[in-house]
Amino acid sequence: MTLIRPTSEVADASGPVRRPGVGRAVAVLVLVTLAALVPLLGPSTALHGTGEAAAPGAGGIGLLRAVLFAALCVQVGEVFVNRLARRLPGAPADAPRSWAPYAAGAGFVAALGLASVVATGNLVPHSLAEIDLGGLYDSRDGKLALVEVNAFLLAALFARSLRPLTQVWPLAAVVVAEALRAHPTTEHDPLLGSGLTLVHLTCATLWVGGLLHALRTLRRWGPGAPGAALLGLYARVAAVLLAAITATGVWSSLRRMPSHTILDQLTTTAYGRTLLAKVILVAAVAVLALWARYRLRRATDPLTACSPARAEVVALGVVVALSGLLTALPLPIRWL
Repeated sequence: MTLIRPTSEVADASGPVRRPGVGRAVAVLVLVTLAALVPLLGPSTALHGTGEAAAPGAGGIGLLRAVLFAALCVQVGEVFVNRLARRLPGAPADAPRSWAPYAAGAGFVAALGLASVVATGNLVPHSLAEIDLGGLYDSRDGKLALVEVNAFLLAALFARSLRPLTQVWPLAAVVVAEALRAHPTTEHDPLLGSGLTLVHLTCATLWVGGLLHALRTLRRWGPGAPGAALLGLYARVAAVLLAAITATGVWSSLRRMPSHTILDQLTTTAYGRTLLAKVILVAAVAVLALWARYRLRRATDPLTACSPARAEVVALGVVVALSGLLTALPLPIRWL
């Protein structure tokens, strides 16, 4: 198996000229569309029969949050994997084209859209006159929304920098702002909740974005020892990341749904149903990761591990969409 496909036109004796890149682009477009439908259509599906009511514009807010998370993953993953690649002796200097500027632009637009919702009292604005930008400075959520908008703007400016690590600071600001936003001061022990979310989101962005950029780098390098070494190095770090994601995710879930109620709320609340779908999908991703790790160690050609790793990226894209949907659904009732 090789990691690179011909970029030139391919023809056979009995058929017309084909462009492999076109099919790949169509496949990516279809996957992105399907992922966008998860937060858009998810609220009505998750809320069906629960008796709960979603906030106005929950689908749009979930989509904006999913775009924000995806943009964060792409940028963090590039910085992370490029740093891993520089640690490999004899690794090619060639790197895939950076997606960071485009991701930062998408994140800026998503953060701006979310800030406009906060500026109208957490309602979807129907005209520019309804948006009170000055009011963002008067509330905690408004200030955090402004931090995210400005941070993505800085990340876009730094994306072409000769020092890629300068992107880390604005991206770290987004992660901290998201962790604080997810746990308002009215919540019981909000600092603990924010700390768990901080670790969970940091590890998740490194895992998802790192795998995506690692596969892009391997395709650019082509078959050879450096590619297998990079994938192996990423796999070792990813095992630690997955353990941290699992631990913080379980702890956060138990804080919102105590152990004696969690089984009931996983099936009777919209938040619980979406969380259950996310857990099942993450379990499937873990199986794919183990499969890829097994191939990496035991297969004659270690780079056959790319096949399950590509499936893992697709599944992780849906996980990101579900994560965006979770932020737009009503929180479960904490039964005492």
